[in-house]
Amino acid sequence: MGLLDVLGVAAVVLDAQGRIVFWSPQADELFGYRAAEALGRPAAQLLVHREHTELVVRLFAEVLSSGDSWAGAFPVRHKDGSTRLVEFRNMRLTDGLGDVYALGIAADHATVRQVETDLALSQRLVSQSPIGLALMDTDLRFVLVNPALERIDGIPAVQHLGRRVRGTLPFQDISGTEAALRQVLATGRPLLDREAVGAPAADDGAERAWSVSFYRLEGAQGRVLGVAMSVVDVTERHRASTEADRARRRLALIADASARVGTTLEVDRTAEELAAVTVPVLADIAAVDVLDSVVSCRRPGTMEDSGPELFRALALSTAYPTEAEQAADPPGEPAMYGADRLVTRCVHSGRPVLVPRVGPADLARIARSAPAAAALARAGVHSYLAVPLIARGEVLGALDLKRARNPLPFDEDDVLLAVELASRAAVGIDNARWFQSVRNSAVTLQRSLLPGRPPPPLGLEIASRYQPAYASSEVGGDWYDVIPLAGEKTALVVGDVMGSGIDAAATMGRLRTATCAFADLDLEPEQVLRHLDRITAGLEHYIATCLYVVYDPHGARCRIANAGHLPPALVPAAGPPFLVELPTGAPLGVGGVPFETVSVPFAPGDQLVLYTDGLVETRHDPIDERLAALTALLEGAQRRPLEETCDLLLGSLRQAGYLDDVALLLARSLP
Repeated sequence: MGLLDVLGVAAVVLDAQGRIVFWSPQADELFGYRAAEALGRPAAQLLVHREHTELVVRLFAEVLSSGDSWAGAFPVRHKDGSTRLVEFRNMRLTDGLGDVYALGIAADHATVRQVETDLALSQRLVSQSPIGLALMDTDLRFVLVNPALERIDGIPAVQHLGRRVRGTLPFQDISGTEAALRQVLATGRPLLDREAVGAPAADDGAERAWSVSFYRLEGAQGRVLGVAMSVVDVTERHRASTEADRARRRLALIADASARVGTTLEVDRTAEELAAVTVPVLADIAAVDVLDSVVSCRRPGTMEDSGPELFRALALSTAYPTEAEQAADPPGEPAMYGADRLVTRCVHSGRPVLVPRVGPADLARIARSAPAAAALARAGVHSYLAVPLIARGEVLGALDLKRARNPLPFDEDDVLLAVELASRAAVGIDNARWFQSVRNSAVTLQRSLLPGRPPPPLGLEIASRYQPAYASSEVGGDWYDVIPLAGEKTALVVGDVMGSGIDAAATMGRLRTATCAFADLDLEPEQVLRHLDRITAGLEHYIATCLYVVYDPHGARCRIANAGHLPPALVPAAGPPFLVELPTGAPLGVGGVPFETVSVPFAPGDQLVLYTDGLVETRHDPIDERLAALTALLEGAQRRPLEETCDLLLGSLRQAGYLDDVALLLARSLP
């Protein structure tokens, strides 16, 4: 509905004698008379009260004689007898013949005043509103802009008129804003509370945020007039939401790091986990570099603040393929960095080094060489952060972070997060390197206590293996031995000291030495075990299992005694393999339990398989099933070399991550 429709403006034309010669349809509604009732009649008699007739006639004469218009409110008699206050605008008309007429434009006085009030109120609402308001036509060009929107984009209202949003509003996603306006104009569906961010020139480029709403304006009969837009500054809400979101992401990253970093006692793996967890949430490129002395498990001396440091790259992770990857030190390779390098400064000071906005001079102090610095520049690296890896008061190395595609520079919150991640990982790296050192010592001790390759005993072919526990556990006390005896006999021994670490390895060495001493006395197998039982009982908190076998080539038999050990497997030269049935016996160190010797035929071509529990025991499978798997693998062993059978058993039965070591001893009787 248009403005004239709202006002209900009526038109009435009088001739020079004051008779009505034109009566518009709106006049019917305003005065109550139809055109047929009004045309030709004197207007004063029809519409004016008697007491006002003289005034009306005088005003009418003045309009016709002078040509001046007259405007004002005047009481009019309605057809129903009531009096209506009507707003008039009167003026003189002259036709082509020179005849004069009076045109009266009339509207209900109350309606006119209401419209005037509404217009004034609307104008003040728009001009005084703290919300940016704008109207755009169907070409999406500005036709009205209020002062609040002027303040938002810093452009005077008059300079908006006729222009589109591109080039005026400071929104970053101006294409998205234009698309939203076209959608609202086409569909009529409003879009409310659409967030936009930008950096108005009036605020010196400081980022601000707004809530923007669009709705279509329609006129009479649904005619589309354009689109209205409101813009509310929500910068504080946006900043609070952004900070809350960053805090949530920081907490999520710390929780993720707690679960993903330090899952093993391996230095390299822990470093890789740290680099991976920081990308891409915290950085686009992450590297972990440790001091070479840390990898070598040496306590570093006092660092010289002015000297270079030898680093070893352990891990590198990138959020996407980038040239910066080629600029980094390859994992595993040593690199000497001078005191002027930022990573060296980080480990010397034990403090983070933050370069929010990287320049060419900074790249020269970040990269290992001039070509590497150029590669980082081409990759778009614009922000850098290095934080020390500190565990138990010792600086182990540094976590090196760079941003390229992420447009935000590192800030103090990022420093706090990186320090938290680095400190957690540093403890894992420190634990892993010292565990590895202790484990290497234990493995070295264990191997030094095991026999070397013995001379071939009479009538026997021998193959053996020792495999320590994997890196996630410590070395155990498993051992084997081949001992020449008097009368061309041979003792075959396999045993397992319960426990792990250097103490278990040392105890194993003592028992092996004692076994060799008692074997030289040419004692029966159960007697050897009885003596070993007494020795083990004298050791603190240790028990052991042991299988002691004496092979006599002249009698083609084996005499076997068992102290709580798993039974050996026998592979006849002609026949299926089976487990030898033996009295179980008690482990060494229990004391007071007798042992028993069993004689077993061992003909030429037969094979005897001795092993420790690490070969067959698992946490999830029944031992009977595992022993059945062992005998199944020994099918056809008569046709294989012993060394090949050793590799087959270890490769098939032992899986990555097993927590126990293995001793394996195979013997084949020769003609």
